[in-house]
Amino acid sequence: MRNAGKGLATQTGGIFPRRQAVRSGEARFRLYSTRFVLWVGWTAVTSGTTPQFNFDRQLWRRFTMVAQPYFYPLGRRSFSIFVALLALSFYFSFSLLFFLTCSVVLTGYNFNAAFTNRIAPGLADKLVSLLQSPFAIITGLGIVIPILTFGLLFENLRSRWRQWSLLTILLFLSLSVSGLNVVISYVSNFFQTALSERNQPQFWTFLFVYAGVFVVGTPIVVIYEYVQQKLGLLWREWLTNLFLNNYLANRAYYELDSNSSHTEIDNPDQRITQDVASFTRVTLSFLLIILRSIIDLISFTGILFSISKSLTFGLIIYATAATIITVFFGKKLIGLNFAQLRLEADFRYSLVHVRDNAESIAFYQGESQEKQSINRRFRRVLANFDFLIKWQRNLAYFTTGYNYLTMIIPALILAPRYFAGQLRFGDITQGGFAFRQVLDSVSLIINQIEGITAFAASINRLGEFYEILQEPRKNVHQENQIQIQTAQQLSIQKMTLFTPNSEQELVRDLTVNLAPEERLLIVGASGVGKSSILRAVAGLWRNGAGIVVRPDIREMLFLPQRPYMVLGTLREQLLYPANDETITNEQLQKVLDRVNLGYLTDRFNWDEILDWPMVLSLGEQQRLAFARLFLCQPRYAMLDEATSALDVTNERHLYQQLQQTSVVYLSVGHRPTLVDYHQKVLELMGGGAWQMWTAAEYRAKLAQMVG
Repeated sequence: MRNAGKGLATQTGGIFPRRQAVRSGEARFRLYSTRFVLWVGWTAVTSGTTPQFNFDRQLWRRFTMVAQPYFYPLGRRSFSIFVALLALSFYFSFSLLFFLTCSVVLTGYNFNAAFTNRIAPGLADKLVSLLQSPFAIITGLGIVIPILTFGLLFENLRSRWRQWSLLTILLFLSLSVSGLNVVISYVSNFFQTALSERNQPQFWTFLFVYAGVFVVGTPIVVIYEYVQQKLGLLWREWLTNLFLNNYLANRAYYELDSNSSHTEIDNPDQRITQDVASFTRVTLSFLLIILRSIIDLISFTGILFSISKSLTFGLIIYATAATIITVFFGKKLIGLNFAQLRLEADFRYSLVHVRDNAESIAFYQGESQEKQSINRRFRRVLANFDFLIKWQRNLAYFTTGYNYLTMIIPALILAPRYFAGQLRFGDITQGGFAFRQVLDSVSLIINQIEGITAFAASINRLGEFYEILQEPRKNVHQENQIQIQTAQQLSIQKMTLFTPNSEQELVRDLTVNLAPEERLLIVGASGVGKSSILRAVAGLWRNGAGIVVRPDIREMLFLPQRPYMVLGTLREQLLYPANDETITNEQLQKVLDRVNLGYLTDRFNWDEILDWPMVLSLGEQQRLAFARLFLCQPRYAMLDEATSALDVTNERHLYQQLQQTSVVYLSVGHRPTLVDYHQKVLELMGGGAWQMWTAAEYRAKLAQMVG
């Protein structure tokens, strides 16, 4: 990345050295460099595992879709407005810097005109003439017009004043750094010439001026970097909240789960954490690099042209040809970087999966299989990275030679004129400095190609994630959906339910009508779709046909076989999914006693945060879920094997407690004892077949089977 202070040092050294990316073109990544690794990597590249992304309109659309809303809301012609506002901010910063420069120079001139003319010959007169020309009016409008424009758009910018303020400060500081670079080029010229001519008074004068520029530049560069990081931090906070809100809205997180039908978005956790952080940081860096390049191009082209016209034209031809060659490498690197992000996330997730299922793996003694699975993903990471660094090596051959030549070309062209007495020694150093500044500006793609390709991959990952979150069910046709209708009573009308991928029909033309106080038990062999009925009622699975009539989802509570334990305190566990602060600990204690968990408060504090799935047994977790149910008192409760880990005594106790409430419940279970707490039994028989029984009829069937 190009530093804000780049250029605040010349070949003579200084406190702002250029930051050159350290490239080791000869380094070889040899871990796991077996034939199998190379075969896996080559297959990943050639079979389409590595997407071939280009610098195209889709990439640009995704970039603006993700980046622009932080500064200006999306809408018709909104991007044009954003660009205009950015230009006005630049205009304002330039005008403000101009008047500030005039104030400093003319104040110094009034105090000591001789010294000012000695260190900056003719500068005060030039500024006075500019202030007396139409240029002063133009720069004055640069203060007025931006303020008026931002005022007119106040409603759209009301919540965005902080980001625009910080961005304007960055632009002002960026212009200041470029201005200091121009000053340095002239001061360096003067004291280098004085050194070659053995002119001690002039040499010491400009050496101290040179040091003074660094004293002024140090806080500017430090503040510049701080403001850039601060703006990036605030942008990351805003963008992360945007993705989180969309991810958790309309059950998008469920639609994008690996167990559902929508699997085109891999590792959403990485996209929200790592990709968002990278996007905001790199976008700001590139934006400022581009603006700095434009400023430097304008500032130093005039200096370079005044020293050597042939050097200026040769530079443009040289940089243009090199850019075309570099873009060729860049297209390949985008796809490889995209694949690397995905493969790294898959590898990391495999390790998280082991941590989340540590006990189960230990019981099964499945360490060997887990290691094989993790190594398989790791080999894919290595194989893709092996191809990535090879392409980076090929690119480095070109860019390294390109950068080395830039050190030779200025001297090659300017030296003959110096030996002929047409240039001073300082002109060569200033010409070389200006050459590098202009070359860096027109060689933006060449110098930043690796960062650009990695950034493009990140844009595509965030962009496609954003598109899916805006319409998470876009691939499901309405005519193939189970319709959800809201009513006071639960019923199912001619529902045919398929798995999300349509591979299996679970039930066909299911109709369930319950009286207001009737409880339903759903039974059947494992895998026939018992839990899927509850998913359909919840609206999670809608692939099929028919109608589900139910109360508002907020009046229903679902208790899965393995209850969800939040990352929080015991109090938060009980109050989940609500968080009613008016409920006292004494009330919570009574509910714990009601489900035979009163002893938990002897073991744990109310506000103690623990890994609850590891601390509580599954039976304790299921009883805690019933405590939530008694606290929420919903109209309907869906119990999916909710007492499977309990003994019959605790199961009986919980269902008897539940029968004393007004909650209407549906249960999924295997135990014959559950029939006693329900009025109707729905038996699923596989292949879409089903049978409805009364509780008495089903008991008789069970008795006949036992007899």
